[in-house]
Amino acid sequence: MIPAIELLAAIAALMAVVTAVLVLAAVEASEPVRAWVALYLLAMMGEMWIAPVIYFAAPSTASLVLGLSVSGVLMIASLGPLFAALVRHRRTAGSPGTAPSPRAGLSLGIVVLLAVLVLVNELLMSWGIQAALGAAPTAQGIAALVDAAVNSPWFLFTMSGEMFLSAVLLRNRLPRGVLAILLTQSAIMLFSPTALGGATWPSLAIYVSSALMIGLFVYLFEYLYRHHQFSPALSNYLVELVGVYGLMMAGLFVWQYFGDGTTFALSILLEMVVFYAAIGRPAAFAAAPGKPWQLRSHWAFALLSFVFVAELCMGAVLSVQLDPADYLGGYPFLPLAGSAGTIVANALSNGFWFFATSAASTWFLIMMGLEMGTLVVFKLRETRSLENRLRLGVMMGSYAAFAVFYPSIYFALVLPNAPDPSTVPVLGWSMGIGSYPLAIGVFGVLLVTYAATGVLSALFGRRVICSVFCTAPLMYQGTTIDAMKSFNRSSRIGHKYLGSRFSSAYSLTTAGVMVALVGTSVLSYLDTTGAANVYIQGTDPSVFLFIVSFSVVWYVLFVSIPYVGNYNCVTMGWCYTGTIAQAFQKIGFFKLKVRDKAVCRACTTLDCAKGCPVGLVDMPGHFRTKGEFRSTKCCGVGDCVEACPYDNLYVYDIRHWVRDRLHLPERPARMRPLPVVRSRPPPVAAARVGTATAVAPAVAPPPKPAASH
Repeated sequence: MIPAIELLAAIAALMAVVTAVLVLAAVEASEPVRAWVALYLLAMMGEMWIAPVIYFAAPSTASLVLGLSVSGVLMIASLGPLFAALVRHRRTAGSPGTAPSPRAGLSLGIVVLLAVLVLVNELLMSWGIQAALGAAPTAQGIAALVDAAVNSPWFLFTMSGEMFLSAVLLRNRLPRGVLAILLTQSAIMLFSPTALGGATWPSLAIYVSSALMIGLFVYLFEYLYRHHQFSPALSNYLVELVGVYGLMMAGLFVWQYFGDGTTFALSILLEMVVFYAAIGRPAAFAAAPGKPWQLRSHWAFALLSFVFVAELCMGAVLSVQLDPADYLGGYPFLPLAGSAGTIVANALSNGFWFFATSAASTWFLIMMGLEMGTLVVFKLRETRSLENRLRLGVMMGSYAAFAVFYPSIYFALVLPNAPDPSTVPVLGWSMGIGSYPLAIGVFGVLLVTYAATGVLSALFGRRVICSVFCTAPLMYQGTTIDAMKSFNRSSRIGHKYLGSRFSSAYSLTTAGVMVALVGTSVLSYLDTTGAANVYIQGTDPSVFLFIVSFSVVWYVLFVSIPYVGNYNCVTMGWCYTGTIAQAFQKIGFFKLKVRDKAVCRACTTLDCAKGCPVGLVDMPGHFRTKGEFRSTKCCGVGDCVEACPYDNLYVYDIRHWVRDRLHLPERPARMRPLPVVRSRPPPVAAARVGTATAVAPAVAPPPKPAASH
């Protein structure tokens, strides 16, 4: 007789509770022998499931006897390690002069054994319950059997409950931040799309788990911003967890696209190992902090890379779920068949187009906007300058407009028959203001877009593009990513691009990019007129350059910030859009000015240079000698203005030029006094009173603020 599903659900819930209690007992064991007792009980729980698995797989008297025999033999064999632990304990306790010492946590071997036992128990329970319900996995091979067991509700839901209960029971031994991450892990496990069939659950699980993962990444980034140093255990845990989530989202895409859940199942098993490795040694999180993460380029690169992989695959999953026709239709998948060379070439092509298509998809850009936009909101809370606050707000609005609204909503509604903006060849201008619907013909597009960009850049500087209209600044200027500007000075490559002078590498990169821009633009124009027929993998040359530049290279260099520095599209000169805006800024009004050069001469902090996200470390010298600083590399982020401890720095553009010419008054700046070193008091300042000498301190008054601009 097949047990009722309600009874099996109750058994699974009871197993989750008992497992969590035994994990707590093992972690809090004051002596190794107590931990071994908890491990023995965990082993017993798994061994009890062997008999039902064997019997329900092929019900018969023989299978029942076989199952009970195997379970009994394994239970007896499990007594061996426990007996050995008891003997060691008796010998240690019986030694004169020895006393039990408080334990800092389980040893690595016991933690690994704990994770293995929990996973094996869950796998056996999943197989047993499925067999009892008449749905025993019939796939051939260990991988297929594990896939069938892990991607079932009996495994995923029960494991989620065990994770939640274990974290709650150990909450007093875990740091608050780690506890929050562990609880989020259990919630993401609960909403696994592979757990149930049908249409409702997979869709709901994809939406909820994606939202939870976005929230988790935001929390992790902000945690890094608030905590520059933390224990090695936490450092390893964060990288391992984010790496597993990258594999999980890749596995979820494979499950959606190909119907194979093996990769997703593997990520689930690895996540369990990471989880139990974390809670198995909670005291390790309280260890002495290690090296600041801003000085650990390899660690930061690994974290950024894994987060990006997870986001990229998550964007692909959401695109397949919400917009399958457009997304899958734009993905030229080639079959992995034929000769070895053909297979390799097709695999590379598939990888490139998956990367480029996913990175340009609406849902990926929405996710990136939510994550990085939240970090910008956090930065807004710390921004003092009203002008910078307004610019950050306009920047977020521009991202929403130019990355999401116009290409995905506006054009579809207003111009339903117009092609996708990213596929329209306009002589190298496939991004930015996006004015091609406003003009007639290719040269009209050039006139409108370049004229608008040129005028704005000349009047207000390249920050119009590089700090507002472009989609890149939203991702660069949030709290944590902005803090990575320290890599501009500490990394080998980033250090080569410091200062306002153009290095040889910068000049070569810019020249190569502009040659590629002109060449592909000419080919694109000849293709549109019928004079040529040159396409790259079926794509217009200028569109292909745009895809390579902004859907592949940009993200590769973004995750490489720890090696090449922050805002590398500006510092390295590989963005042709920024180079064009740079040329107009050179003839414009934009520059940085100080209100009083004397303040800069007396300043020893160099905070303005340290705060610059593009590494213009030579600006303090210009402020001291000229009172202003002009550089076509400066993209007007305004971090230097915020960093100045004396409010002596401001951005100068056409507005200030007009005010100067019209002699209009401006609101005075609220300058902070410059700290002055106390000098030795003159002799007349000392007056003897009794046996004590009173000295009047000689403190120079703060410098008078100059006229504000």
